[in-house]
Order: sequence, then C-alpha cells, then structure tokens
Amino acid sequence: MTTTTPTAILSGGIVRGTLDAGVRRFLGIPYAAAPFGSNRFRAPQPAAAWDGIREAVDFGPTPPQLPYPGPIGELLGSVRIDGDDILTANVWAPEDAAAAPVLLWIHGGALERGTAALGLYDGTRFARAGIVFVSINYRLGSEGFSVLDGAPRNLGLEDAAAALSWIHREVEAFGGDPTRITVMGESAGGAIVAGLLAKETSRALIARAIIESGPLEAQTPRKAGRISVQLAKRLGVRPDREAFADISPDSLLETRRQHAAGSSPLGGAPGFQFAIDAETLPRSPHEVLPEIGTPLLIGSNTDEYRLWFPPAALDGISELKLLAARLALRIPRAAVRAYRAEFPGASTGEIFGQLATDVLLRAPLTRLAQKRTAPTYVYEFAWNSPVRDLRAAHALELGFVFDRLDDPEAQRLAGPDAPRELAAEMHASWIAFVKTGDPGWPVFGPERRTRVFDTISATVPQRRTTGLDLLPG
Repeated sequence: MTTTTPTAILSGGIVRGTLDAGVRRFLGIPYAAAPFGSNRFRAPQPAAAWDGIREAVDFGPTPPQLPYPGPIGELLGSVRIDGDDILTANVWAPEDAAAAPVLLWIHGGALERGTAALGLYDGTRFARAGIVFVSINYRLGSEGFSVLDGAPRNLGLEDAAAALSWIHREVEAFGGDPTRITVMGESAGGAIVAGLLAKETSRALIARAIIESGPLEAQTPRKAGRISVQLAKRLGVRPDREAFADISPDSLLETRRQHAAGSSPLGGAPGFQFAIDAETLPRSPHEVLPEIGTPLLIGSNTDEYRLWFPPAALDGISELKLLAARLALRIPRAAVRAYRAEFPGASTGEIFGQLATDVLLRAPLTRLAQKRTAPTYVYEFAWNSPVRDLRAAHALELGFVFDRLDDPEAQRLAGPDAPRELAAEMHASWIAFVKTGDPGWPVFGPERRTRVFDTISATVPQRRTTGLDLLPG
C-alpha cells in the first residue's frame, strides 16, 4: 500500500512518485523532447524544464505502433497510451538507495513494437534486491529507423543513447551510482544494447551489459534502407525527411502493415534494421564488441523460432523450401546433416526453424563470445513451455528474468504453472551480474562453458556445436 509520496530533484525540475513496501517508483519522466512537429525525424532534443512538482505516477505515452498481428498477437501483448511525449524513463529505486548499482532495461519488439509500460517489465523485484531499475521508451518503426535523405539515421538508437546519458546525469537523485550502470535488452532491445556498446560515447557510460536473444549486425545504408524505399514507393513520395514528415504516423503504420502482410523473419518484406552511419553507428556491433572490455552476459533460447513460426507454418515447410533457404544463406549441406543428427525425429520445418534460430542469433553470439577476451558469460534458456508447443521460444525467458511468472504477459507464453524455482534462479543470476559482474558460472572461454537454464539447470560445454560451427559467419 502506498504510504507516502517521495520526490526527486532533477536538473529539469522536481518529480513526485510513489512509495510501496520500500520501493520508490517514478514513471513517465521525459529524458528528451517529444519527437514530433519540428523535432520529427530529428536527433533527440533536450526535454524542457518544468516549474513546480511534476507528478510521476503514470507511464508516458507509447511510441506509434500497431499490435502484433495474427497468432503472435495472442502471445505478445501491447499497450497503447496516447500522447506525444513518448521519450520517457521510469525508475524503481530502493527507499534507502545510496550509490546503488543501476540497471537500464530496453524492451524488444523487432524495432517496431513494444513499450516499457508492459506489466512484465515492472522493476520492483530488482529494486527490492538493491538495484535502481530504469526502463525507457524509444522511437520505433518508421519514426525511429527509417533511412531517409536529410534525416539522421538510427534515431531509435540515438534515443536510447540520450536516455543513457540522462540516466548518467540524473540517477544519483534516485540513489544510483552513475559509474555502475548495466544496460540490458531482449531481442531488438538486445540489438540496441549492442548498438550502444558499439558507440564510443555511450560505451563510456556502461559498466556491464546483458543481451538476451539480440541480433548483433548492422547493415549497409542501402540494405537497411530498403524498407524506407519500399514504403515511399507505396506512398508515392520520395524517401526523404520532408516527404515522410508530411505523412501522419498512423498513415505510416498502415502502409507498413500492408507492406509486411505475409512476411516472416526469413522471407518477405524487409524489416527495420540498424544502418552503418558515420555519425550514429560507424561500425557494426558484431565487429566492435569483440574488441571492448565491457563485461557481457549474452545468450539465446533453444527454440527461438517457435514464436515466429506457429505449428501450422512449420508443417508447411517443405524440403524444397529448406533447400532454398540453405542456398540463399550459404549453409553447407553438411550443416543440415549435422542438425538432423542433433535433432533426431525433427520435421523439416523444425530443422528449418533451428537453422533460423542459429543463423540469426546463436551463431553470431557464439562467434562473438569466442573472440572476446573480456569477461563473457553465455547462457541457453531451455525450459519447454506447455503453451502451443512453444518449447523454449523467443521471449519466454523474460518472465523468469524478471521473476514475474504471475504476470498475465508471462503466462501468455509460459502458462500458469511455470517453475518458480527457475525464475528465482535466473533472477538471482542477473542480479549477481549487475552487482558484481559475475552471474555465478564460469566465463565462456575455450571450453565454451554455457549455463543451461531448465527445470534442473547445469553449466556444460555449449551444446549442438557440430552444425553450429559449420554455419557461415
């Protein structure tokens, strides 16, 4: 029960939040100005100061987006809060925090969906463990990741960099230590963490990093810009800032909905991606991360693909489609044979899905971990959900990492009876890494030691490496 109304004095003014069972919570604090009007398709601008006390008891508006479509929309929820002030941060802090470690959470959603306002991302349990937990919103989709003439690139990444700078400046007001910031993200949020680490100015503010199932590679401007060119063609305009700024966010969303209809992670219309860019991202994260000294916790889920491809879609994948994918991705025939041996009894669609998982996520993170000399801890989340035969699908680990298995969003994926002991174990490991840099198992190293989280967890040499090591890099 809320018993008082704590305040924090920030450079922009005073904010007033809530206090509940020893945790202070401040929601919807602007870290940058609203990115609309003259700020649309511009780099993030400083938020205006305010007079008096700003109430920080509600989440800020959500970035323009549409709910997840089709079967995936029944598994991943969405929240819509109207308004323009979408570049906001939320803080959960222990009541007595002083020089506490800080954790910045960046949500996923394929760079075009998601929000910090989901109940699953509540930071209370991290705060009760002595951590100042911060979550943010950032620009999504066309607003955040278009490649347009006359506009900066990677605007959503620039938003996250602005939020990180804001946290570094302001977190002492909440009892946090600005020299002990860990940045954590899942899926597209993990990609943003990798992007922040690849940017020298942002990396200087990061003590440690956690990447859960996050892509690591940025693309050439031409490749990353394909989606902007195709949307512009549908709209009958040029792919430049002036033309896109004249189109409403809702119209851009509807055009993208039509454009993406029938697509999948390995086929159809291109999605939003980072663009290599001299100003905002000079080198791809997969090239930079092996060279830096930031301690890293990184991993993926055994069956990521089962969120992206429902059972009916897997059943429809033929040997011919598997062959086409193998040729397009330059996967050796020997690798496919190895995957069939490693997954005996798997259907053609399941082999296709495991290859998708590893090409997109597990192989890149493995190559990264093998190249790094800085402390690198690798995990595999392997617990099988009973929901829709998801097994260890993409995003399933979130309810365990946040130790929020009772949350409706977690239960969409994990069901009502997921093992609480596993959630407690993962949550404690993430807390240990944030506080000490050691999650509780050995670094990856030549032995490729990996923590496999399951009903009974174990630290073992990385599994299923024969086919993995044959994939092109």
